[in-house]
Amino acid sequence: MALKKLLEKWKENSPSAVTREHFSVQLPLDDAARVLALSEMFPGKTPEAIITEVLSAALSEIEAEMPYVQGDKVIRLDEFGDPVYEDAGMTPRFLELIRKHAKDLQ
Repeated sequence: MALKKLLEKWKENSPSAVTREHFSVQLPLDDAARVLALSEMFPGKTPEAIITEVLSAALSEIEAEMPYVQGDKVIRLDEFGDPVYEDAGMTPRFLELIRKHAKDLQ
């Protein structure tokens, strides 16, 4: 989710699903002040909810920014008959690890 859409979501105050797993972090002072400011601006959002949703949006953006690296293997042909090569970059490994950890968290 883009960060701009996250602000729109907060205005609607819609809840999101979370895991039972807890992660403890210590924030830099400026970031903690930003989180508290957002929590005050959006009274329905706790600082923990702000951190959770901002982290989720940032992780989505990181995933979207992982560059495609053309591999050697043709995985299919596109609608014009041109070869589409496997992604030899970070994305396939990242997605594989996401699936592995998601399964472990369930």
